[in-house]
Amino acid sequence: MRQLVLPFAELSLPYTDEDFCPAPSNAAAREWLARPEAWSNGRLVLWGEAGCGKTHLLHLWAQSHDARIVDGASLRGLIRPTRPVAVDDADLTPEPTALLHLLNAAAEDGLPVLLASRPPPIRMGYKLADLTSRLRASASVEIRAPEDELLEALLTRLAAARQLSLPLPVRNLLLLHLPRAPAFYREAIARLDRLAMDRGARITRPMAMEILAEIASDA
Repeated sequence: MRQLVLPFAELSLPYTDEDFCPAPSNAAAREWLARPEAWSNGRLVLWGEAGCGKTHLLHLWAQSHDARIVDGASLRGLIRPTRPVAVDDADLTPEPTALLHLLNAAAEDGLPVLLASRPPPIRMGYKLADLTSRLRASASVEIRAPEDELLEALLTRLAAARQLSLPLPVRNLLLLHLPRAPAFYREAIARLDRLAMDRGARITRPMAMEILAEIASDA
């Protein structure tokens, strides 16, 4: 069986401390989030591959700091924040001027801003010079590729969230053949859940192989 190469949509899970998997790969990000007073110009950019935990950490920080959460992919117009701000998908903003205004307004009022992005600030690709300057002047921290222990814990939590029982052969098969990206684990568990419900049967190794082949054919 060939390995998969493309990420899929993530499963939406509650953003709670209990559902987050701390690991060395996200330790630096957690340390920075605990010290907003140390952020350059009051801003921090969390960056890393899809599914690495950026959004989860962003929501946890927003909850603990009573921050307004903004969807960067739909950010338009002028926003004048009255409390800390957390911008998810900051690299997908359709109106760069809207993001620039938000950063400037927050800085004027001394409000911290947390941004999450797949690429680092230097590679976000915005052509607006002032915005690029603001982003590059922000503190930034990468969430690195997940460790084996983190992926195993994630698999367990994803299955538990759907009340699925994964036999050991199924767990081992998924850990062996899925790419080392959390988004794949979310997609595989979601498809296994649907397949088991459709057939009214417990999850088996042949079912897992079927799902892996199905995902591979979509790639």
